Amino acid sequence: MSTLRPYRGLLTVAVVTISLAALPLGLARSRPSTDPWTASQTVQPVDLAKELSAGKSAPTVLFVGHPRLYAAGHIKGAQFHGMGSSMEGLAEIKTWADPLPRSTNLVIYCGCCPTEKCPNLRPAFALLQQMDFKHLRVLILASSFAIDWADKGLPYDKGQ
Repeated sequence: MSTLRPYRGLLTVAVVTISLAALPLGLARSRPSTDPWTASQTVQPVDLAKELSAGKSAPTVLFVGHPRLYAAGHIKGAQFHGMGSSMEGLAEIKTWADPLPRSTNLVIYCGCCPTEKCPNLRPAFALLQQMDFKHLRVLILASSFAIDWADKGLPYDKGQ
């Protein structure tokens, strides 16, 4: 085995190259989806801001990130009931969500980092989906809440 050690990197490159070559053209370039949501279960910042100004039909917005980020600034009217990346936070979210009608128009977001890297969104989404919420969506923040919401002049609150 020790004689293969200097070649381990080359073998890995060869296996990866062969594996990628076996994929249909174009598929090798796309990122495999690890998101528990579909494209129709997402909303963009400008679209959510419009929905929030709709009055009675406005969605319920749930912040699932770190409490310090919520205190620093959050979507106007957003609620915080626990952090999605901790068992305690998920338990708090579940307790909050239990009495809600499963037809609630619910949007979750974090904004600590780009949506694709967020440690809070996927566990919170999976929990709420498992609880059978029918109108559950994720706010897509390409960079962060600061850049994709606050810096664009969309309405937000500070404190709490």
